[in-house]
Amino acid sequence: MAAEGGGKEMNEIKSQFSTREGAYKLLTHSEYSRPNRVPFNSQGSNPVRVSFVNVNDQSGNGERICFNVGRELYFYIYKGVRKAADLSKPIDKRIYKGTQPTCHDFNHLTATAESVSLLVGFSAGQVQLIDPIKKETSKLFNEEVSCYYGKSRVNDGDLLIDKSRVTCVKWVPGSESLFLVAHSSGSMYLYNVEHTCGTTVPHYQLLKQGENYSVHTCKSKSTRNPLLKWTVGEGALNEFSFSPDGKFLACVSQDGFLRVFNFDAVELHGTMKSYFGGLLCVCWSPDGKYIVAGGEDDLVTVWCFADCRVIARGHGHKSWVSVVAFDHYTTSVEESEPMEFSGSDEDFQDQIHFGRDRANSTQSRLSKRNSTDSRPVSVTYRFGSVGQDTQLCLWDLTEDILFPHLPLSRTRTHTNVMNASSSDGSSSLPAPLPRSNSLPHSAANSKSAASDNPIAAGVSKFATLSLHDRKERHPDKDHKRNHSMGHISSKSSDKLNLLTKTKTDPAKTLGTQLCPRMEDVPLLEPLICKKIAHERLTVLIFLEDCIVTACQEGFICTWARPGKVVSRDDPDQTSSRL
Repeated sequence: MAAEGGGKEMNEIKSQFSTREGAYKLLTHSEYSRPNRVPFNSQGSNPVRVSFVNVNDQSGNGERICFNVGRELYFYIYKGVRKAADLSKPIDKRIYKGTQPTCHDFNHLTATAESVSLLVGFSAGQVQLIDPIKKETSKLFNEEVSCYYGKSRVNDGDLLIDKSRVTCVKWVPGSESLFLVAHSSGSMYLYNVEHTCGTTVPHYQLLKQGENYSVHTCKSKSTRNPLLKWTVGEGALNEFSFSPDGKFLACVSQDGFLRVFNFDAVELHGTMKSYFGGLLCVCWSPDGKYIVAGGEDDLVTVWCFADCRVIARGHGHKSWVSVVAFDHYTTSVEESEPMEFSGSDEDFQDQIHFGRDRANSTQSRLSKRNSTDSRPVSVTYRFGSVGQDTQLCLWDLTEDILFPHLPLSRTRTHTNVMNASSSDGSSSLPAPLPRSNSLPHSAANSKSAASDNPIAAGVSKFATLSLHDRKERHPDKDHKRNHSMGHISSKSSDKLNLLTKTKTDPAKTLGTQLCPRMEDVPLLEPLICKKIAHERLTVLIFLEDCIVTACQEGFICTWARPGKVVSRDDPDQTSSRL
């Protein structure tokens, strides 16, 4: 749990923290913000978001950063731990009237030093495609736009597709033209940048329907946007995230449910319910075996993809969890006994290498671990979370939680397992979930997309896609709590009511596989839990040589990993940022 201590020490903003790898240090010279560096008055504004892209610049400065603050959108060269940030020279800056940017995403496949494709979602429901290097606006989806040099204006008017706030926008991985957009109405839309949106309200026909979700195609003589419309759960769709292989989509909603879909087959793989309140954020482990979600119950919840059940919860935050993310560069797998190799020397080196290419090799080793269940391993997944309590938490998910029936290959740390009671209240669980019981290793419950699925074939027919699609969402709803500023959910007047209305009673889900009781699953404690900002935190991104965080005041901070600080540019890092 987070350390208890004196009030002054607890309220002090930290500029350094240590883990088993060493010390992470805040680089004050690498802070990005609005050029005047004045804290932004965040009252009533949308969350600050950050997107990165590498344009493979021959100069070695290929990293680019985009962030929104209020009505403004900035695009800079990101110098990371190497050099100080130069805020006087943004590559592009845009100020919008009548609406605010809420989220954005780069297309990494098409990015070059001369051109990048950036999608921007807005509070009024529009989605804009811009090129901040060329300073061009190429298309607007769900509305018209007039763009001026240095300033963009989104015209007012009726939106034909969805009138609610955009909560999340993402390019479909592996595609140069497809992207997915989530709204606070609870709907998601699949677009193709090559197609128009039409001049009339779209008409839809049902493609697939299941428990609390439905998928429709756009009914028209010629292909137009949106290609697909998903209606998921009750209330806002706060965030979505694609699995590493791109086949599955995890969505979290204001109704408190995590829903995982096989996106190609358009079918539900599994669900999970929060302990209480809405779920606001979600992410996948590097190997796609585990999903972490956070939200209004102040918890982080770890869900096993193969077994479709909660395997652990983490308690460290004192308010809503706004972002969760896995650290691909620290997640590690070690064999606990000698291995026999029939392959090449490169295969052996891939197993023992923990250097610069750890992020890529981790996923490979995790895949090999899953195919050799009989051999004990030492596995540690590192993930992080930030919240409206202004705290950063780092968590280690270790083999004693993942494989509780195997002998431990290392000493457990930062894991508090609460013993389960054999009360009648937990008898509805399919199998007891206390620490002493093992998790099934069989993947028999895993649902995979069928290549001959008629639904997938139908989607391809109507949308002319290669559905490798994904979804994503952003936080959304009225928050009334300390450190908390939310957004009032708007209800779309054109939302289709074709869902299977099975209103879930929270009292009936507690103690079931959907939502185990607190004593039925292991309770994780954070590796570290530090206050790092004055205002709620809205960004957490793990990069190779640093961690990037951002708060609602509009400050984007760079935390150098151990051994990554450039001494020449390293001022006194022990002082606070402000």
